[in-house]
Amino acid sequence: MGKKNLQLGRAVKLPASPDKAKLDVVPNPHPGSDYLVRFTAPEFTTLCPITGQPDFAHLVIDYVPAKALVESKSLKLLLGSFRNIGSFHEDCTLTVAKRIQDAIKPKFIRIAGYWYPRGGMPIDVFWQSGKIPNTVWLPDPGVQNYRGRG
Repeated sequence: MGKKNLQLGRAVKLPASPDKAKLDVVPNPHPGSDYLVRFTAPEFTTLCPITGQPDFAHLVIDYVPAKALVESKSLKLLLGSFRNIGSFHEDCTLTVAKRIQDAIKPKFIRIAGYWYPRGGMPIDVFWQSGKIPNTVWLPDPGVQNYRGRG
């Protein structure tokens, strides 16, 4: 887990699909401290696998790192790689979370996928793994409620 071959600082094309995206990791500079890292992607996009129409989501990813961190440019490239493929909301949300989990093996990870309504109904997908350390503050995901969403 070094800084070798990172996508950061180099021109990198958007991967054609999530399975072609490389998720880079870097060492946690504070491995002896429990803290929360949050990534927010309010403009996540994929395609409906049935109609080919675009689907949009607001993703909130929280994790408590162990030995490694997710490098943010590589995460942006992974998220962007969903733009031109067809995938259901549940699959996209869990694929992102499990890719992060497999890459860095965090102490805790949670993803909230708030999918914008198509056909009048939002589909929200939530998943977590591990236990949040009792010394770590886990804030609300911060996504605004509206009439169509509980």
